[in-house]
Amino acid sequence: MSVKIVNLDAQTLGDADLSELERFGEYISYPLTSYEQTLERAQGAQVILTNKVVLDKPLLQQLKSLELICVTATGTNIIDMECAKELGIEVKNVAGYSTLSVAQHTLTMALDCLSQIHYYDTYVKSGQWCKSPIFTHLAKGRRGLAGLKWGIIGFGSIGRRVAHLASAFDAQVCYASTSGKNNDTTYPRLELDELLSTSDIISIHAPLNQDTLNLINIDKLALLKQDAILINVGRGGIVNETDLATALKNGAQLYYACDVLEQEPMRADHLFLDSSIQSRLLITPHIAYAYGDSLKQLIAISIENVRSFLANR
Repeated sequence: MSVKIVNLDAQTLGDADLSELERFGEYISYPLTSYEQTLERAQGAQVILTNKVVLDKPLLQQLKSLELICVTATGTNIIDMECAKELGIEVKNVAGYSTLSVAQHTLTMALDCLSQIHYYDTYVKSGQWCKSPIFTHLAKGRRGLAGLKWGIIGFGSIGRRVAHLASAFDAQVCYASTSGKNNDTTYPRLELDELLSTSDIISIHAPLNQDTLNLINIDKLALLKQDAILINVGRGGIVNETDLATALKNGAQLYYACDVLEQEPMRADHLFLDSSIQSRLLITPHIAYAYGDSLKQLIAISIENVRSFLANR
């Protein structure tokens, strides 16, 4: 029987070449697919590839031919996993491909917030240094990482890699496990409130689920130390963005760096676009996973997920 393979949002993978999937059957690729277009495009497919297109229960129940969902990412929160299991639809994701990439992005964000290097770059490029009577300009930032306490929320492979990098800079690493399953004796494990109230830098590497949704809310933000740096490279929705913006508007002395938002792309009316709080924000457009060869690994693993499934079907 000929196999139909549909990629619903190939554009989210950049210029990646998935033409190898043509070896396994009919391969149809769409740059992007809205929720409303999904049923028509996925109808009759045995295999679906999706990065961010939601496959919920109403859709899955109508896709009678579907046998495999390949998520071209790590998180599977876009899939109704319980429904997929009930219907006998296998779900494969791509784990581990972006560990080094996300860890590097996390460290980059922490160092930028500590040094405020973007401020100094703007200072020079604006021509202000040309007017200076002295050779230097010692203003904001320039905090050292050595000796600071770095708390990690979510201690999977990415969290452990960040711990390794932070330790290389002589930071004092601790962690909190959102699942309760991680118990790494290399670093002290703390309860969340203690980690939040004692850490200088906090980075989030947890999945989005019922336990982590709005995990960091207005009450948790109130626990943070002055000038603490909070970094979210896990999933949007773990940090309550309205609470965070409100805290900053009310004078909270913290820095927030994130690569993920609850809704992506960013809404045009998002509270983070308020110029009065932007000096305390560092935001990138969901790029942490895409450094170096990570995208190549993502594509290779995704193709292998399809191949191995069909070989054992």
